[in-house]
Amino acid sequence: MTDKEVKAPKIEFPVTDYPVKVISDTGVGNKDKILDIVRKHAKINDNRVDERSSTNGKYTTIQLHIVATGQDQLYDINSELRATGFVHMVL
Repeated sequence: MTDKEVKAPKIEFPVTDYPVKVISDTGVGNKDKILDIVRKHAKINDNRVDERSSTNGKYTTIQLHIVATGQDQLYDINSELRATGFVHMVL
């Protein structure tokens, strides 16, 4: 590896307070759908769920914290959220 190549940091699972940020279209019931999808794959810390709307109200950001158990789990959450059609980004 050269100096210009950078490796992503390795995450050591489980992570009990893993942050997930979901950016989606604003819509009735979208937050509940997002939380239902994430709950299928992980335990959510319900005390750490925040929701914010964009300035023009077109988009909503939901930040939550989960118990992350592995890379496959994170991939499954991302894939299922993106498949909804109203989720634009999962960070």
